[in-house]
Amino acid sequence: MIERRRKAPVRGKRRSVSEVPPLRILITEDNRDSADSLKTLLEALRYDAHVVYDGETAVQSAATLRPDVIVMDIGLPGISGYEAARQIRAQNPGGRLTIVALTGWGQQADRLRSAEAGIDHHLVKPLDLAALKQILDSLSSSATR
Repeated sequence: MIERRRKAPVRGKRRSVSEVPPLRILITEDNRDSADSLKTLLEALRYDAHVVYDGETAVQSAATLRPDVIVMDIGLPGISGYEAARQIRAQNPGGRLTIVALTGWGQQADRLRSAEAGIDHHLVKPLDLAALKQILDSLSSSATR
């Protein structure tokens, strides 16, 4: 009988991009055309994108979907993006979740409220795709380490 030796795993080796699953992104936007267009765009960039259209559903979906990133409008029906972010952070304390506001509200006070609600990045509409892609790329590259 031939005995095969198992190779010991190489520690500290970086995984290739193809070995890393795509980021799971939850888009929360009440403008359905904008939300669906962003989903299509992110899927074309090989992300795993999902869409909801209000804050309450975002909170529920974050609990079940466990996204890596949430791209969220602030002015949502029902609960605001600020409140949704607070609730999502409360249900996932210490989790590795990045929340990106994508909103028409761009004043300094709006940015401060975003930070206080647990939002990591604040982008102003219309979408600057390069800025969003830079955020997503930084998260993807940290996953390969």
